[in-house]
Amino acid sequence: MTRTERKPVAATTATLVDRLRALDSCAVSDALDAHLISGVALGPSPVWPVRHVVAGRVRTVTVGPRDSDRPAGHVAAEAVDVSGPRDVLVIANEGRLDVSCWGGILSRAATARGIAGVVVDGACRDASESEELGLPVFARAVVPVSARGRIVQHAMDEPIRFGEITVRPGDYVVADGNGVAFVPGADAERVIAFAERIVARERAMADAVAQGRPVSDVMHDNQFPAVEESTP
Repeated sequence: MTRTERKPVAATTATLVDRLRALDSCAVSDALDAHLISGVALGPSPVWPVRHVVAGRVRTVTVGPRDSDRPAGHVAAEAVDVSGPRDVLVIANEGRLDVSCWGGILSRAATARGIAGVVVDGACRDASESEELGLPVFARAVVPVSARGRIVQHAMDEPIRFGEITVRPGDYVVADGNGVAFVPGADAERVIAFAERIVARERAMADAVAQGRPVSDVMHDNQFPAVEESTP
């Protein structure tokens, strides 16, 4: 490498999160498809009308049935205490809908920490309280049933299964009114860059339609970016 050459600088977590927040789950889903990556979680939706894009670095929590009568810390409490504004808590409860694993007190603590949002593979409760606090929560259902005495935390910051997807600590997630998409940390830069190209192309397509160009031309397959086009 010559004196004038520089090694490429990897994007920081903060930069990647900010770029994700300027996208949406549809653009990210399309970029994942283009790279043959399965990352869209089918089922979770906002439990109150979240109007903005939620994005951040994944912090995982795994919960499940109690296996002893010993006292245990509350589900996700430790994860809340160590997380911050660029984190999204992702709680794995195998899609279970009959018991909540996120509620109002946790929402208050998460809001105080500035946590970006919460995504639950299962149910939550106190949806109106999370709305009052402005904390975005995405879940498969809302139920009044408490976790206490039913489920406990089994692990934190370990790989989880969220439906058919494997999610790892340090991955990224984007969630909005369209759904939830996970981006593997190792693929984040290229997926986000391609999603940005998709957004730019769709803006140009919208302008073309507004100017009277036939939508059959605008929406033709040859108008969409291909992965190889993004290679320098």
